[in-house]
Amino acid sequence: MESYDALLASITPTTGETRTILDPATGTAVGEAPVHTVEDLERAIAAAQAAQPAWAALGHDARSAALLKAADAVERSAEELAHLLSREQGKPLNGPNARFEVGACAAWLRATAGTPLDPETVVDDGETRAELHYRPIGVVGAIGPWNWPMMITIWQIAPALRMGNAVVVKPSEYTPLSVLALAAVINEELPEGLLTVVSGGRDVGARLAEHRAIGKVMFTGSTATGKAIIRSSADTVKRLTLELGGNDAGIVLPDADPKAIAEGLFWGAFINTGQTCAALKRLYVHDSLYEAVCSELTAVAAAMPMGVGLDEANVLGPLQNRAQYDIVARLVDAARDSGARILLGGNPDDGQPGYFYPTTLVADIDNDNPLVAEEQFGPALPIIRYSTVDEAIAKANALDVGLGASVWSSDPAGARDVAARLEAGTVWINKHGAVDPRIPFGGAKQSGYGLEFGVEGLKALGVPQIING
Repeated sequence: MESYDALLASITPTTGETRTILDPATGTAVGEAPVHTVEDLERAIAAAQAAQPAWAALGHDARSAALLKAADAVERSAEELAHLLSREQGKPLNGPNARFEVGACAAWLRATAGTPLDPETVVDDGETRAELHYRPIGVVGAIGPWNWPMMITIWQIAPALRMGNAVVVKPSEYTPLSVLALAAVINEELPEGLLTVVSGGRDVGARLAEHRAIGKVMFTGSTATGKAIIRSSADTVKRLTLELGGNDAGIVLPDADPKAIAEGLFWGAFINTGQTCAALKRLYVHDSLYEAVCSELTAVAAAMPMGVGLDEANVLGPLQNRAQYDIVARLVDAARDSGARILLGGNPDDGQPGYFYPTTLVADIDNDNPLVAEEQFGPALPIIRYSTVDEAIAKANALDVGLGASVWSSDPAGARDVAARLEAGTVWINKHGAVDPRIPFGGAKQSGYGLEFGVEGLKALGVPQIING
């Protein structure tokens, strides 16, 4: 695949220290990633500071036009980007996976470019006129995860660029190649120095979070790392948008149709092989439907092929890294040891290459079991029985996180009443995890703060300024 090879060659360092990135499905080498240093970060920040004023001066229309050209560039290289993403992250090409993720990058660039943000007249009574404007912050630091490395990077950089900022990106050490390649494609349409990827370790991330020249940090990842970023950013009073851990609950109400909702439940839980912050990770099902939901969900899950991502037949892939595999295995083993019923999976083949953990459904499990109380971030779903809706709501709200939640019912009005009682940033009805570039998204409790997407997402990448008079 000549164009794929050219894309990979364009991000392969010719000098300096490198690190070999391995395919989590096969263990074979994908490519060489640069090992950038704090000194590289300083150079990137200096370049961003130099490029940002001219970019800000272009205005919204010109910046939006550049983002639309960037979206075109992503689409021109879509297949090559998807193949690299599949090899590095592990997710299959098909299903809501690699091709889907690259397509979402282009879609978010276009939506961000097309979202209007006009000055707001706050007061105009004949004596006083006050307008609310949003000015560029300056240089934004973006720290991304390994589960959706390309898409979440776009979620961070697209609104930052649209609002007149420069961006320095620090990708996960597990998936640097995908982010480097995406930035290389986008940079075909951007001024030099405006967008830079610094592929370094924790020292680079820590320096980025504390650097005086960084006016805002956007971070998607664990709650523990988010807390560290909060502490690091305190001395410079940085603006922050933090999208942290989830452990989302779903509640199936007594009037739901088990067969009708089974596929939606499956993809809500197992999209990206369960490696999604806003995936369905705890499913509460009423007594009257419990066995039927278990049966229908098992039938759907058993039919979903898992394997190497470049095989066009697969829709589920491996865990991205060994550490995450070990977490999932530990939690499923604890559930089995406690007497929970394994409906499907729970029996990994340790003799095969790659970090494959089978699609696993666990029934008859207590609400305080580690598989329920901890975020598994993988292909294992606990299904918890409940008797009253009040009980289900109390259990869903019991944890200190609240990124998303869902309610499943044949009565949308009744479902919305239940949704209003759930402590989560987003509550979906008869679906889970469906994000939209027009609709604000953010967490409650220790799942973070700040909103992304839509007009609110743009505002979060600007400094509000009142002009009074």
